[in-house]
Amino acid sequence: MAAPFRKFCLHMSVRLSPGFQAGRCTTPRVSACLCSQQATSPSPENSRTDPLKPAQPEFIESKADFKWVERLMPRYQIPPVPEHPHYPTPSGWVPPTDPPPDLPYSVRRTRFSQIPVYEKFNKDGSRKQTIIAHIEGDIWALEKELEEFLPAVIGRNPAMQVNEVTRKVVIKGLVTEEVKKWLLEKGF
Repeated sequence: MAAPFRKFCLHMSVRLSPGFQAGRCTTPRVSACLCSQQATSPSPENSRTDPLKPAQPEFIESKADFKWVERLMPRYQIPPVPEHPHYPTPSGWVPPTDPPPDLPYSVRRTRFSQIPVYEKFNKDGSRKQTIIAHIEGDIWALEKELEEFLPAVIGRNPAMQVNEVTRKVVIKGLVTEEVKKWLLEKGF
């Protein structure tokens, strides 16, 4: 059998006996006093015995409304390549060649079908870098081909850093457009 239910008067800190009913607290202007509430025994259906604790909210699972949540979730697949009457499109987008080029490395497009070549600046703008990401396969073969290509385009041999863990190549200087055009000519 459950223990008898007892109420506490917050103002007087007095334990009230089970079944106690009081119309009002004897001290005026006490808003937090529980004396004005009727004491009841807890029922097995209602496990909420403490009137100061908020009731647990009830949840309803609706699978029909989940379609509205799915619209907001990010895609985990690359969407299919859209068809256009001619290429490049007005925005300059060109699809990858099909089949992909037979090289020891590949540069995978982003999930929005863009070439993953980015510019990076430090806070004061003194360091400018070009980053090629999403590289798969022999990353060192890509670096060798870039070392042959870039001096002819920019007139100097830029410093490069290969990061095998993150599968990126970092090039010192801004050569983003040149590298993007070169990767498009390769068929990526």
